[in-house]
Amino acid sequence: MNLRSGSGEESIQPVSSSHPRAAATVRPGSGGAETELGPAPERGEEDRGAALMLRWQAGDEGAFDQLVHLYSGHVFSLLTRFLGRAHPGREDLVQEVFLRVLGARDRYEATAQFSTWLYSICWRICINESERSSRRSTASLEGLGGADRDGHGLQLVDEAAPDPSNGLERGDLVLAVRSAIADLPETQRIALVLSRYHQLSHAEIASVVDSTEKAVKSLLHRARETLRATLQPLMEEETP
Repeated sequence: MNLRSGSGEESIQPVSSSHPRAAATVRPGSGGAETELGPAPERGEEDRGAALMLRWQAGDEGAFDQLVHLYSGHVFSLLTRFLGRAHPGREDLVQEVFLRVLGARDRYEATAQFSTWLYSICWRICINESERSSRRSTASLEGLGGADRDGHGLQLVDEAAPDPSNGLERGDLVLAVRSAIADLPETQRIALVLSRYHQLSHAEIASVVDSTEKAVKSLLHRARETLRATLQPLMEEETP
């Protein structure tokens, strides 16, 4: 399956139920463009994901391959928007999500939308990965050491930072939005991503993060207020 975007292409090879340790490989296209996906497949009259899971439980091994084909792009998109485009190993995390689906085959019950259930798995993996990344970052920084006495030590440069001489262009604003979302607290970030990019309702988001609709509304309100405050100066600079 190829997922195309405006400036590149991403290829996702499905995990097979007959080879449970097979890798779900995602190869970002040129420029590392983030794939823009529509709503998850079951958002119409029928929950296709739940139907496929039930078929798979009944012995239809090909149904699992169809699940991966339908949902791997959405899983990769969610992981990318939560962890960031520069985060390494997102392809491996897609594999980990579907390995957990494999492990839940006998326990699955179609009591909610399949995507809600799947995204709850993604959410737990995102939290675990954030904690691992934080530990890796701390250990890495502790081992770097400081500058030498001549002042020629390590210099950390933000390669994604725009050149100030170029002014604020549309691409710079996109980067600013991504950066602002990445700076949100984790629960606000996942709520915003699921609402804005995956079209989940407040009730569905509450199910994903194991919270209440009221709490989700508060999370989204605070996230949007933070983004507005962060991005407003940039928007004013862009306005002639």
